[in-house]
Amino acid sequence: MLDRKGFDLWADGYDKSVGLSDEENSYPFASYKAVLNSIFQAVMQTPNAVVLDLGFGTGTLTTKLYENGCIVYGQDFSARMIELAQAKMPNAHLYQGDFSKGLAAPLTDRRYDAIISTYALHHLDDAQKIVFLQDLTGLLKERGQILIGDVAFETRNDLERCRLLAGDEWDDDEIYFVADELCRAVPSLTFTKVSDCAGILALTI
Repeated sequence: MLDRKGFDLWADGYDKSVGLSDEENSYPFASYKAVLNSIFQAVMQTPNAVVLDLGFGTGTLTTKLYENGCIVYGQDFSARMIELAQAKMPNAHLYQGDFSKGLAAPLTDRRYDAIISTYALHHLDDAQKIVFLQDLTGLLKERGQILIGDVAFETRNDLERCRLLAGDEWDDDEIYFVADELCRAVPSLTFTKVSDCAGILALTI
């Protein structure tokens, strides 16, 4: 698993490497653009939405929301990622920190129309994911939504099938979403499959 320095070093080439995987329709980023577009369209249903993005990276999705009138808050692990994102979104409120250890204090003082995360929460184990989702619901406005796009599977069998196909490319350090298991623990959670290795988990209050 990459540490903070690793993410800093990867930051400048991140978008290119993700794009290649998406174009090849291969694990781990097959349908990456489709995942981001679906989340973008969902958030844009609320004009001038207040959005919290966790693990925003270089700001690929968040910048589009920012450019279309959303008020953006975010937290990311990498100082270099934040630097690149802040240059695209000078008025966004971006904080550095490991969200597995909690959110930056200013972020917990607000309520959001949407809390989004793309390709970041697989660094949490399954128990942490459940607690984190439950905690995040308390930061939503009425009719607010949590939208998570990531490497995700409907069942454990689907994950194992992808693992076999990926072979040596599979990352054993990452803990991917298995929707039917998480939905049993968080019944209000729903899952939409986007590709054989990607999907969107959504929760609305």
